[in-house]
Amino acid sequence: MGYRFQLLNFSKTNQLKRKSFLQQLAIGAGSLVAIPNLLQAENNSAKNLLTDDPLPRDMVKDFVVAGHNDLDKIKTMLKEKPNLLYACWDWGNGDFETALEGAGHMGLKDIANYLIEQGARPNIFVLTMLGKTKEVKTILKSYPELLNSKGPHGFTLLHHAQKGGDASKTLLKYLQDKGQKETNIKIKN
Repeated sequence: MGYRFQLLNFSKTNQLKRKSFLQQLAIGAGSLVAIPNLLQAENNSAKNLLTDDPLPRDMVKDFVVAGHNDLDKIKTMLKEKPNLLYACWDWGNGDFETALEGAGHMGLKDIANYLIEQGARPNIFVLTMLGKTKEVKTILKSYPELLNSKGPHGFTLLHHAQKGGDASKTLLKYLQDKGQKETNIKIKN
C-alpha cells in the first residue's frame, strides 16, 4: 500500500506541475502577443511627441509680427496653422513674444480679443492693456513682485496700462500709486 500511495502522490504532483506549466505557457504565449503590441503603441505615442516637426521659423515670426498690426493676416494664418496661436518668437537675448503679446504692447484690443477668443493664453501684461482691473489686482495681490516684471521688449505693466487707454485708466492710476514710473526696462544680457 505504501508503494501504491507514493505512485498516486507522484501522479498528482506531476498533474499539478503539468497544470502549472500549461498555465505559465498560456500566460507566456499571451505575453508574446500582447507585450510587443503594447510596446509598439507606447513607442508610436512617444515618437509622435518627439518627431512632430516644429512650426517653420519664418511662419512663426510672420505670425508674431502680424500680431502687432494685422488682424486679417492673423486670421488667415490661423486657418492654415491653428497652433500658431501658441507660438513664440525669440527676438534674441531671451526676449520672447507671442502674437498676443505683440497686440498687448501695441494696445490693439481687437487683435488681442480675437486671439484670446481663439484660445491664446493671456498674461498679466495683456490683461492690463485690456483693462481687466479685477484680474490684474488679484494677480498682483498674490504675486506682488510681478509689479516690476518685464514683458516683451522690456515693456512694463505701466506701458501696457497706457496703451489700454480708457479701459485701463483705473489700472494706470493703481500702478502709478504703487510707484511705477518706468514704461520700458532693458532686458539684461
